Amino acid sequence: MISEQQIDQIADALATEGYIILDHVLPESLLALLVTQAIAPEVNHYKAAGVGRDQNLQQIAAIRKDEISWIDNTNAAGKDYLAWMECLRRELNRRLFIGIFDYECHYAHYAPGDYYKTHLDAFKGNTNRIVTTVLYLNADWTSDNGGELVMYAPESNNVLQKILPEFGRLVIFLSDKFPHEVLPANKHRYSIAGWFRVNNSSSTRVDPA
Repeated sequence: MISEQQIDQIADALATEGYIILDHVLPESLLALLVTQAIAPEVNHYKAAGVGRDQNLQQIAAIRKDEISWIDNTNAAGKDYLAWMECLRRELNRRLFIGIFDYECHYAHYAPGDYYKTHLDAFKGNTNRIVTTVLYLNADWTSDNGGELVMYAPESNNVLQKILPEFGRLVIFLSDKFPHEVLPANKHRYSIAGWFRVNNSSSTRVDPA
């Protein structure tokens, strides 16, 4: 699954820098399954992505133009990916004591010209998403293709990282700390965006599982 050394590397980076960029940390066999699932139109029914959650969800093309397909364990690709992330969830809790109880994720497809403007992943008034993961599924991707993930330093507009969405690259960062955006690409771009969550249930509101 995932080695102790890799888990230590991720935990240390989150505790110090707040983010980490890893290449080919997932098994190649799993990456191949995920690519097949992501690009198969008869399997995945992509829908236009929105901004916000639940009753506040809105489709605003001026902010984002991608389409998404949520991942579950009904096929081998989803089952194995969720199992890998479950292992990471347990180990991050053991090392960082951050109380993660859940993980949710979806495939994201950006057609040529699509984008996602600068945003934070933690919803206003609902900060249960605390760690973001982004896995890229794009073979033979170069800087000429665009589509970079741009991460900005907290409290400023300074560019912290400009990350090419290369095949097998995994980016992990604190959800409420780093504003980020997805730049337009000139060819189809696939990824998996996911979030580790804590339970913010109260007597008046229950977090969805």
